[in-house]
Amino acid sequence: MGSGKEEKKECLHRVAIPPPKPFLESLRATVKETFFADDPFHQFKGQPPRKRFLLGFQYLVPFVEWAPRYTFDSFKGDLLSGITIATLAIPQGISYAKLANLPPIIGLYSSFVPPLIYAMLGSSRDLAVGTVAVPSLLMASMLGKDVSPTQDTKEYVNLVLTATFFAGVFQAALGFLRLGFIVDFLSHATIVGFMGGAATVVLLQQLKGLLGLAHFTSNTDLISVVISIASQAHSWKWQCVLLGCCFLFFLLLTKYLMKRKKVFFWINAMAPLTCVILATLIVSLTHAENHGVQVIGRLSKGLNPLSVDVLAFGSPYLATAIKTGIITGAIALAEGVAVGRSFAISKNYHIDGNKEMIAFGLMNIVGSCTSCYLTSGPFSRSAVNSNAGCKSAVSNIVMAVGIMITLLLLTPLFYHTPLVVLSSIVITAMLGSIDYQAAIHLWQIDKFDFLICLASYNGVVFSSVETGLIIAVTLSLLRLLISIARPRTFELGNIPNSMIYRSIDQYPNAERIPAILILQIDSPIYFANSNYLRERISRWIHQEEDRIKATGESSLQYVVLDLSAVGSIDTSGISMLEEINGNIEGKGLKLVLANPRSEVIKKLDKSKFIESLGQEWIYLTVGEAVSACNFVLPGSWPNVNSVECDAGPDNNV
Repeated sequence: MGSGKEEKKECLHRVAIPPPKPFLESLRATVKETFFADDPFHQFKGQPPRKRFLLGFQYLVPFVEWAPRYTFDSFKGDLLSGITIATLAIPQGISYAKLANLPPIIGLYSSFVPPLIYAMLGSSRDLAVGTVAVPSLLMASMLGKDVSPTQDTKEYVNLVLTATFFAGVFQAALGFLRLGFIVDFLSHATIVGFMGGAATVVLLQQLKGLLGLAHFTSNTDLISVVISIASQAHSWKWQCVLLGCCFLFFLLLTKYLMKRKKVFFWINAMAPLTCVILATLIVSLTHAENHGVQVIGRLSKGLNPLSVDVLAFGSPYLATAIKTGIITGAIALAEGVAVGRSFAISKNYHIDGNKEMIAFGLMNIVGSCTSCYLTSGPFSRSAVNSNAGCKSAVSNIVMAVGIMITLLLLTPLFYHTPLVVLSSIVITAMLGSIDYQAAIHLWQIDKFDFLICLASYNGVVFSSVETGLIIAVTLSLLRLLISIARPRTFELGNIPNSMIYRSIDQYPNAERIPAILILQIDSPIYFANSNYLRERISRWIHQEEDRIKATGESSLQYVVLDLSAVGSIDTSGISMLEEINGNIEGKGLKLVLANPRSEVIKKLDKSKFIESLGQEWIYLTVGEAVSACNFVLPGSWPNVNSVECDAGPDNNV
């Protein structure tokens, strides 16, 4: 009998304690994994200094790397797509500038310089650079509280350019310092809710132009907008309503036809500029501006004037400009990188997130010095660019050339363009930004995520964009903290006729082992969750003892902790295990550990916990731990004995 036990013990595998590493080596490895997970310096290894310099320059300026391989066939695709997105950039640029309470010409300026910078520095082939709706609205909302865009237009414009400068600095700093993971703290659910709420607010703001109202509430919440519209019912302009509804119907019809048949793509792509041209002709021929239809008015000819000297670094509202720049810069960055990645995945190529952040940052810094406000990679324009057959970032250069021609020659033609047609264009674009299907998907998959999405949406729509953003960030961090502070624990059971152990909740056929409680901890153990885990493990033991009393089974003898999912542990976690071990021994039970990972076993060894527990009570797998416990218990467990030496390692989940 004794020899049988000895043979079985020889089947068990001792958990290895990895050799200690010097502190600086461990620190270097941690820093590398945190900030350089993509190993950007790999290409420099073994290269001579001149080659390293060239590779470094190509890394910072991707245009230098791919330009020598550029072909005429690629240019034909980029030329067509560039012209197409230029026709979209003109009405969108003017529309979003009005949304930001800026002179319309700044919207055109912002579609000229930034795309040129991005074409040199960006890594996406499909991203089309331009102004975006939500950051435009946020700038108007946040800066408009301190400076009136109508009464003090010059100072307001200067603050917007200053905010754009700090947005660029923030974005570039994230890229250079490789801190892009900070942007990932906004969860998918909060982004869906926030973007949907912001799109709804933008839609509500367009009712001013659609109804021809000269005055409108400065608040963005739904109730204020409804009150403002209702109180001015006598001021509604039927001419604006008629024009707006006709063009809105045309734009939505072309969008619907494109979804049904791809052959209508070009009609949908040209529809915004077509509406602008038709509306301008109608107003010019009928002199509708004399009958209450508001028009853009005079746009100055010429390229972007330098604006370095007007950046308001000495303004009393500098703190507001910095705050606005950081918030809008983060949102624009998250949207632009997400759009670029989505197209890269669909077309099977790779973009570097940190390069994108640097490109966005530098194009906004340069843009703020050349009369441009915040730009990013809007999805609608990028989708048109991709579907039009773009091959590289040269399509952005073609678009910029188109905008340059417009600035030099065509701006006087927009004098009679009615604001109502711009409202129709924005409404059409924003309807596609309310992703109700994603919200339904959240409801089906995760009700808590859906509630987070709904809270973000309601915060934006019923309070303000800033409030909605605060709610979105707070809920994202709260969800993260809950997952850290309240990790999941499972009771494991044995799958019959195997050495595999799985959660009893997930696998109802998994069998409990008499006299042994097997628990799995599903996260690293830190100071934030150590107290909870101590209480939760104690509760598991109490529940198991109550269950055993009720069923009359063998009394509990062992508690096996499966640590296979515990990637790391800190000193608070070690103290928790020491307390758990003391409490378990006080009950006359024995604590057994299974599959502690490398970092965990190292720290347990250094803290002398292994010495106090006993090396013989730490096993490589749950199956081996259970087998060892069964050696001591009276009787045997047939399902284990039949396979305990022949089975491979059990992958506990």
